[in-house]
Formats: sequence, structure tokens, C-alpha cells
Amino acid sequence: MTQSAGPESFGRVAEDMTVYVRTPEGERAVGQMPGVTPEEALAFYVRRFQALELEVNLLVARVRQQNLSPEEARKSIATVRETLKDASAVGDLAALEAQLDSLGPVLAQQSEQRKQARAEQSASTRAAKEEMVAEAERIAAGNDWRGGVNRFRDLLEQWKSLPRIDRPTDEALWHRFSTARTSYTKRRKAQFAEQAQRRDAARVTKEKIIAEAETLADSTDWGPTSAAFRELMQRWKAAGPAPREVDDQLWARFRGLQDRFFGARQAQQETENAEFAENQRAKEALLAEFEPQVVPVQDLEASRAAYRTLLERWSEIGKVPRDAMRPLDGRLRALENAVREAEEENWRRTDPEARARAEETAAKLRAQIATLEERAEKAEARGNTKAAQEARAGAETYRTWLEQAERAVQDFSG
Repeated sequence: MTQSAGPESFGRVAEDMTVYVRTPEGERAVGQMPGVTPEEALAFYVRRFQALELEVNLLVARVRQQNLSPEEARKSIATVRETLKDASAVGDLAALEAQLDSLGPVLAQQSEQRKQARAEQSASTRAAKEEMVAEAERIAAGNDWRGGVNRFRDLLEQWKSLPRIDRPTDEALWHRFSTARTSYTKRRKAQFAEQAQRRDAARVTKEKIIAEAETLADSTDWGPTSAAFRELMQRWKAAGPAPREVDDQLWARFRGLQDRFFGARQAQQETENAEFAENQRAKEALLAEFEPQVVPVQDLEASRAAYRTLLERWSEIGKVPRDAMRPLDGRLRALENAVREAEEENWRRTDPEARARAEETAAKLRAQIATLEERAEKAEARGNTKAAQEARAGAETYRTWLEQAERAVQDFSG
């Protein structure tokens, strides 16, 4: 008998209205329904079979579609088998058992696939956690105190989202990760504690600097006070940052004192600059007047006298603007150099010792020339042409030097 013949073909109704189902093991009674027709009694138990058939078909479909895990599927199959064993239903119960049996190889294959998938997932998870541990240890060894804490937070969330792997490996990796995180946290806390101490020390230093600046802000001793403010600024920079909530306030106070002093100095300089500009025009006019009298130095005494007069009037004029000092001093120094060079040239021309040395040098050169010419004549007399030529060549060299010496003597006579 097959299911295609209909569930009714697997049952019968006895005269006492007992309903039987036929199975490979033989007939067994499934129930008794007095007061109804045999057809109605059989139809009742057929409907029960159809409900079981629907349950089996749904279970088979869910298993094949992997809507259940192999473990859940085996439990469900065992439950349905138990239901089929003494089912009060009429139909091909053996076929339903066969359907359940057909799921065995399917579940075996699914179990193997899941085992392989779990192994792959475990390997992937282990690789991910090992990479996270390596990154955590790199962060723990570094000094990125702001980015590092955020990254550790992200890594921890990622770790929680990953499945566990075998306990020994998982615990070993977690121990390394946790140790790195703890080490980083301790070092970070120590760093910020040290930083807080440095910032508090900087606050104390900056408050002392402000106190010193307050004593200088109204000073009119511009040069030394400017230097003192520069030194205070160097100390301010060297102190480092104070706590954030007060650092800007401290700087505003110190900057205000600086501005007060340097603003007053600037106002004073502007007043002085107006006066210095007038002095500049006076000195430029003075140079324009005396430069033609001093250079070129043709009459040394006249140039010297003009230069002395220029200096006397120059000293009576006050300071000039800073950017005009170098050009004016350069023009004055040029006149000074011209007079000094003329004096040195005059001294050189009139120095009797120098003249005597020049004349002595010229005399020695003449004597050497005479000696060489005499040597050349004697060599020719002996017929030694080569020696004569060498002596005359030497005499020519000495004549060149003699011309230079004679010009030097003439310079002293100029």
C-alpha cells in the first residue's frame, strides 16, 4: 500500500466501531467511536493523520532549508517519532517515518558544514583578536594619550562583538589585551597626573611673573624695562601651559601689562621721532654744506679745518631716527676717512726716514748694476759669452727695480 491510494486504505472499522490502522508490524487499534457511521469514524482518524503529515512535511522543509540547527532538528524529529509511534491516526505512518529517516544524511551533512563553518569562524575570530591584541600592545607602548584611549574603547567594543573561541586561547588573548589596556591606563593616569603637577607649577610661575610685570608696567626707564619684559616673556614661554581654566586668564593679565608699558613707550617714541626727524634734516643740511669743503682733499689744512667745524656743529644737534643713523654716520665717516688718508699721505711724503730708506735702496741697486756690468765686460774679455749674457740679464732685472725705487724717491720729493 502507498500513500497515493489515500490514508483511508490504511485503516478499517470493526463492527463494534473500533478503528484500526495497518502498519508494517500489523494492525493496531487507534480508537472507538460509537454512535457514528463507519465512514465518519474512519474520516476522523484520517484527519488526525493528515495533521501529523502536515507536521512532518513542515519539519522536513524546515530542516532542509536549515531553519533549525542540527541539534534542534534532531530533538524535533525525536519528538515527532515519539508521536508517530502510538499515533491515534489512520494513514501511511510508515511513510512519515521514512520521511523522518531521510533527514539523517541531511543532518549529518549540515552538521559537518556547521563544524567546518565554526572552525573557519574560530580561525577568523582568532586572527581578528590576535590583531587586536597586537594593536593594543602597540598603543600601550606608545604615548598617544588622547587617541589611544578612544582606540582602546573601540577595540573593546569590537572584542565584545566577536564570538568566543576555545577557552584556553580566548582567555590567553584576553589576558594580553586586558594587560595592555591596564598598562596603558596606568601610564596615562600617571602622565596626566604629572602633567597636572607641571601645569600647576606653571601657574605658580606665571603668577610670579605677573607680579613682577606689575612693578614694571608704569616704568619710563625704557631700555632696561624693555629688556626685563623680554626676559619675563622668555620665562613665560619656558614655564609651559598652566591649567586650561586659568591659562588664558593669566596670559590676558600678563599681555595687558606688556601692552601698557610698550604702549607708553611707543607714545614716547612717537614724540621723540618728531624731534629726531628735525635733527635728521639738520644733519643732512650740515653734510650738504660741508662735504664740498672737505672732499676732494686738495688743501689738507682747509679740509681739516672744515671737518673740525662740521664735528662741532654736528655734536650740537641731537639724536636722529634709528633708520637714519647708519646713512648719516656713513657719510660723516667718509669725510673722516678722506681727511685721515690725506694726512697719512702727507706724512708719508715728508717722512725723512722713509726718504732715506728709499734713497739707500736706489743706491744699492745702482751699485749692483755696476757690478754686474763689470762682470759682463770681464766675461766677454775672456770669451765667456754665456757668463756675459747672464750678467747683463741680471743687470736688466736690477734696472727695473731701480726704476721703481727712483719713483719712490721722487714721491717723497713731491
